Amino acid sequence: MFLRGGGMAVEKQNGENKPAIELVDELIAERRGEGALPDDMPRWMARAIHLIDSFSRRAGAAVCWLTLPIFLTMVYEIFVRYAFTAPTLWAYDISRMLYGAMFMLGAGYALMRGVHIRADFLYRNFSPRAQGVVDSALYLCLFFPAMIIFLFFSSEYAFDAWRRGERLDDSAWRPLVAPARTAMPLGAALLVLQGISETLKSFYAAWRGRWP
Repeated sequence: MFLRGGGMAVEKQNGENKPAIELVDELIAERRGEGALPDDMPRWMARAIHLIDSFSRRAGAAVCWLTLPIFLTMVYEIFVRYAFTAPTLWAYDISRMLYGAMFMLGAGYALMRGVHIRADFLYRNFSPRAQGVVDSALYLCLFFPAMIIFLFFSSEYAFDAWRRGERLDDSAWRPLVAPARTAMPLGAALLVLQGISETLKSFYAAWRGRWP
């Protein structure tokens, strides 16, 4: 029998609690809950976090529907390829462009849920206050500069694709690439937006010594 206490999984054996394999890493997967924000959080901060997180949650719920056309496209391709020996020219291109768009547009939602990969073998042992200080510094010094630069260049990249009507050169179907490339600056914008919420949460943790 497995019980959960103090953030650690334990196994009940012969009336004794023994450490068991940790199945959920709370520092990686949904470390911070989705309940009410703390009462001692400044009102403007709580409102900003709530609005941004709600928007990211809705954006993630919308983006996840891209899995449906990807799934249908691949099922159709497999069926006609093996049933009628008639592979399509477009299925692979559609699937990779939709997957790329889903990856970029869902990045902000993933940041909100805390599921981006992080090397936290040291960080996980820090106190919440120290984690807040580290996260605040990294968001301000690395995350925002990198994302703003990426947003600028990806916007230019997407605009050029629209302006020139650029097409994929490694495909016999040669679809327009502008719609897929537009997902890059949009995804960067969603990351910057969610980064503001995460930075505010980090400020709170550094200030109060606990995560909201």
